[in-house]
Amino acid sequence: MKKLYFVILFFVMMTVCSLQAQTKSVSGKITDGTGETMPGVNIIEKGTSNGTTSDIDGNYTLSISDGAILVYSFIGYTPIERVVGTSTVIDITMESEMSDLSEVVVVGYGKQRKSDLTGAVGSASAKDLQERPTSSLPQALSGKIAGADVSQNSGRPGGKTQIRIRGNTSVSLNNSPLIVVDGVILASSTLGNNSNPIDYINSNDIASVEVLKDASATAIYGSRGANGVILVTTKRGSKNGGRVNYDSYYSLGKIAKKVDVLNSEQFLMIEDVAYQNAEKFDPVGWANGKYQDPALKRTDPLLFDADGQPIYDTDWQDEVTQLAFSQNHQLSFTGGNEDGSFGAFLGYTGEEGIMKESWMKRYSGRFVFDTNIKKWLKVGGSLSYNNQQERIIHNSWVGRNMIENIPIVPVKYPDGTWASNLDYPGMEGGPNPVRVGQEYQNYLRTQTVIGDVFVNIDFTEGLELRSSIGVNSIGQKTEEYAGRELNFIGTPTNGYASISPNQMFSWQFENYLTYNKKFAEIHSFTGLLGISWQHTESSNLYTRVNNFSDDFFSFNNLSAGSVPVLPTSSAFEEGINSYFGRINYGLKDKYLFTVTGRIDGSSKFGANNRYAFFPSAALAWRVSEEDFLIGSSVISNLKVRTSYGETGNSGIPAYGALAGLGTSSYVFNQSVVTGIGKGNLANPDLKWERTKQIDAGIELGLFSGRVSLEADVYKKVTTDMLLNAPVPQSSGYATVFRNIGSMENKGLEISLNTVNIDKGDFTWETMFNISMNRNEVTGLSGGSDIFPGGGKTIIREGESVNSFWGWVHLGTWGTDEEDVAASYNWLPGDIKLKDINEDGAINDADKVIIGNGLPKGYGSFINSIYYNNFEFSLDLQFTYGNDIMYITTRPQENRQGIANSLSTVLDAWTPENQDTEIAQWRPVGAGYDNRDTDHMIQDGSFIRGRNLLLAYNFTSDILDKMSLQKLRIYTSLQNFFLITKYQGYDPEVQTSNAAFGQGEVNFNQYPRPRVFMVGLNVSF
Repeated sequence: MKKLYFVILFFVMMTVCSLQAQTKSVSGKITDGTGETMPGVNIIEKGTSNGTTSDIDGNYTLSISDGAILVYSFIGYTPIERVVGTSTVIDITMESEMSDLSEVVVVGYGKQRKSDLTGAVGSASAKDLQERPTSSLPQALSGKIAGADVSQNSGRPGGKTQIRIRGNTSVSLNNSPLIVVDGVILASSTLGNNSNPIDYINSNDIASVEVLKDASATAIYGSRGANGVILVTTKRGSKNGGRVNYDSYYSLGKIAKKVDVLNSEQFLMIEDVAYQNAEKFDPVGWANGKYQDPALKRTDPLLFDADGQPIYDTDWQDEVTQLAFSQNHQLSFTGGNEDGSFGAFLGYTGEEGIMKESWMKRYSGRFVFDTNIKKWLKVGGSLSYNNQQERIIHNSWVGRNMIENIPIVPVKYPDGTWASNLDYPGMEGGPNPVRVGQEYQNYLRTQTVIGDVFVNIDFTEGLELRSSIGVNSIGQKTEEYAGRELNFIGTPTNGYASISPNQMFSWQFENYLTYNKKFAEIHSFTGLLGISWQHTESSNLYTRVNNFSDDFFSFNNLSAGSVPVLPTSSAFEEGINSYFGRINYGLKDKYLFTVTGRIDGSSKFGANNRYAFFPSAALAWRVSEEDFLIGSSVISNLKVRTSYGETGNSGIPAYGALAGLGTSSYVFNQSVVTGIGKGNLANPDLKWERTKQIDAGIELGLFSGRVSLEADVYKKVTTDMLLNAPVPQSSGYATVFRNIGSMENKGLEISLNTVNIDKGDFTWETMFNISMNRNEVTGLSGGSDIFPGGGKTIIREGESVNSFWGWVHLGTWGTDEEDVAASYNWLPGDIKLKDINEDGAINDADKVIIGNGLPKGYGSFINSIYYNNFEFSLDLQFTYGNDIMYITTRPQENRQGIANSLSTVLDAWTPENQDTEIAQWRPVGAGYDNRDTDHMIQDGSFIRGRNLLLAYNFTSDILDKMSLQKLRIYTSLQNFFLITKYQGYDPEVQTSNAAFGQGEVNFNQYPRPRVFMVGLNVSF
């Protein structure tokens, strides 16, 4: 027995010794995807009960055996397994589960678990937005959320973006979504340089963005929810002690694509041939000596050598553009604990434009605080300030003349004097675009303030009152000066200067009660009841003076000009009073019901219809919570939902329903005097536009969230559309605001997220989304067509808005069609247009819809790979089914001999080349047909490499040596390729500011750059 005892004791001691010999200690730090440390994370040695949790700073230490595998887990985050191997320090970054149904998202006047949502809500976190570093929040948001079409319509510094959520809903009002920042509703307004209030929000300050898409989600905003709602939540202070963050990037941008134009040899050759063709197209003028042989004017020794050959071959696109340097610096200080927190955020952005002399500088600051004064009383607030300064190039003469300036003239002559098209006889002229960039001064200075203070009072368990005051102030000033010698711009008035200050201020006061209660473990109830007031006022002033004796003062001394122009000014005020409520009810966390209602009263509408009610209701069924699916190894989440509701649009000007006075100029006693007369006609029956929307959606999660699919189908019908419609002149008025028609949008949205590989140190995730929308104008008062935007687009019953209007181009007339061409007063070599009504004449009766600028579909395909400490992201963007009206085609193919042309003119009609779209060359005086035709319509579909990013996160052992919590460096290549059939610079760029001008491209193009960027993120 003793022998057996000693044998057992021996083996026990040997086992203990062996175990002691094979154990070691491993330590590390745990952070989340934003770099915040994570206390309370469970760390378990797989297959054992040996474990620990991370401390308040995210640190942990654990003794383990050799060959151990550690499992890191935390509620709401994807569990991570790590093979320890020889490592003694293992730092972990926990990522939120893609299928985490406990994730909280922001909704109107509150928050909800994602699993409890009954409406269509898209969300993007700070991490999502920072995967593509930009200076603009809309640019960062582009492609992140299905149904939100964010188009960057200009490559200028700061960008110019257009946001549409589920299509256009109005023929004349603002189609942009409502923007709410930390509960403060930004007044909807188009600002200077065609910007929007959201453009002045610092994207680095954003914690999350939610996009409310269906009526169930947006009806809580009632009369302003028809175009969707974007909720922006900014970063707050830290509850885990003090922290300092510094984020920075530097970038270089260059023109991504050049438009093909003629070089000097081609330009002169075409001029020669065009002269020879003048006799055919204008025999009378030819006989009378109207045309001069171009060879006889090529004698200027500054431009031609002794043989009449050009000295210069200037590439004006190279001369106007530059390699643009930009930088961005963001510094934040946060601190606090569970009882209170604060944050101070500072930022500077400096962007050079790829077109010389254009730039943008932005200085931003923001302070936030949250304090628990009592257990039942919480106070918080934020105040942000942005100061943005921009130098804007001339809208048309720079973009236009970098194409049309003739290549045979230089930028400057050897003696330093400026060259121009006028130096070569017979040219149309136009200013030197490089000179315009340097001498034309146009500055836009914008200061914005967004602030709010709130008080939360907990009356009893589950019952809370929130009272908040918010303000939004936007001040803009445009300063412009064109010098006396600046051809085509300042010379007609001997120089001019203008100053235009504009101011907008809005305040809001909101109070709402929220009650949360759970009954009998199976019933959940949340009730919301509130009241809101918002007041907005704005003022505008424009002053201008002509005829300067000297350019010294510029716009800094208007009295230096001797000819003042009559100033203009305006001032507006408007108010809205609202009552709103919402009920959320859940049964067993399976069956969810939401009903929402809002009553809005606006000072804009007639006395008979000042108030309107906007209701909605939604149902959802969490099928995956049913007994037959609980525990399924395949389906981890399945929810179906549907909603119906009404929202509105109140985007008409203030006083739109009231009669008013206006000023006009008259001739009285042989003098021009200003008088006051009838301004606009009253319409006391004017009422709100209403949009009714039905939505059906499904949310599906597979394989523990490895695959997540969300799909929505919807139909939106807008009635009582508002339009400033024409009335008979006999009434004494020109227009009156009326409710004139209806419109329909219907579409499909699909979002798919997958975790393709999740193997320890290697993870590959994919995000794909696609949105498809169809628009149709279903009714117009009297059925009459509407022609917005100068007649290039048409609004017609049964058709989509943004339809292009023009003639059908059939090519050119051939020599075998000479007799038929003559019946239309054309010759072989002229363009051939379709006689739609076959009446033997080409006129307005032959115009038809020739294209549409709205895409049939758009979306993104984003892949993210994480390997050890490396991150890799590939972001692709696509759009299909949209047309572009490349208006530039007409003047730059039809004006040989007075300006440069697109290289497509090299395929012009000749007796040997008659199957062509391009008319035969001839001098402009011999006549071209300059109508808008479908020859200008091009396919705007594209696939873009939007972002390519590679990043590295430094390990904790290096961070500890540097006393840092986080150090990440990255490089990014943006707009790195573009596949498109479009001839111009970029199919996403547009130049029209008309309501439905999407896809119109004229002279004043600002190309989008290709950007190479390096940056870093530091926390300590």
